[in-house]
Amino acid sequence: MIKVGIVGGTGYTGVELLRLLAQHPGVSVEAITSRSEAGVKVTDMYPNLRGHYDGLAFSEPDAGVLARMDAVFFATPHGVAHALAGDLLARGTRVIDLSADFRLRDIAEWEDWYGQTHGAPELLEGAVYGLPELHREAIKKAQLVAVPGCYPTAVQLGFLPLLKAGMIDPSQLIADCKTGVTGAGRGAKVGSLLAEASESLKAYAVSGHRHLPEIRQGLIAAHDGEVNLTFVPHLAPMIRGIHATLYGQLVAEPEADLQALFETWYADEPFVDVMPAGSHPETRSVKGNNVCRLAVHRPGDGNTVVVLSVIDNLVKGASGQAIQNLNLMFGLDEHLGLQAPALMP
Repeated sequence: MIKVGIVGGTGYTGVELLRLLAQHPGVSVEAITSRSEAGVKVTDMYPNLRGHYDGLAFSEPDAGVLARMDAVFFATPHGVAHALAGDLLARGTRVIDLSADFRLRDIAEWEDWYGQTHGAPELLEGAVYGLPELHREAIKKAQLVAVPGCYPTAVQLGFLPLLKAGMIDPSQLIADCKTGVTGAGRGAKVGSLLAEASESLKAYAVSGHRHLPEIRQGLIAAHDGEVNLTFVPHLAPMIRGIHATLYGQLVAEPEADLQALFETWYADEPFVDVMPAGSHPETRSVKGNNVCRLAVHRPGDGNTVVVLSVIDNLVKGASGQAIQNLNLMFGLDEHLGLQAPALMP
């Protein structure tokens, strides 16, 4: 049995980790931390977990306790993992970080986008970017995994086959994305209130979103060259889910079979579902599920390719992908803890 701890367990990604790990036959959650809720029983805060974690309570973060774990998840605000990750790694505990602390390779760029000094630059070289569809073999050997962000997951999985095959112009990429309100976290914010977000749709961070450099970094690595990406996120009146509509300009031969390209590329990927030609995937089809559903279109047989990519931002976009990484790191079946179908309706 793999013993795990969760640092920062009171947010949406923390409770999603608990929900998914409750179904994992090879994992035992031994510790969960929260400075503000220390002493509170997990089931008092989250009654949906009654019968699964009845003896577990939130505690103050303690490096000594966490170091006794086989792996520790960080479901914390950006910058928190910097302070503890190095100590845990030095003691042999593997770290899976759901924040952005180790995603960007360029320290100056990270500090610019996240508005703080990077607290553990010495760990970046050993950090593996946890997108299994690109880095599965490196993840298996990793001690420190940086779980991709929600938008970056949906966008990269949609563009990767086209860029890898050299079929679209990397200088003309557009990602038009919508997210549910849980993407803003569990903290009280006016913009996330029901009266503010319901029956409304709005774009935000059009001048620059901090997931942009992460997406660009991944696409540049896949393409092995520069890319120009216009990324516009929107807040949609739903609790969870991401819908990414991706646009690219074809540079390949007119007869290119885009459907076959995607089906071949993801044929062996357990958590990417390439839907039949002409499909329009919905966010509700991945609710509570670790799958990214994709559909590729070529409107009017013209030069524009449209890829539709949907994920649950809390599962494939965060906690589910973190568990997928855990399974790979410990040589387990990649599906463990992630086998439940999506919720309908």
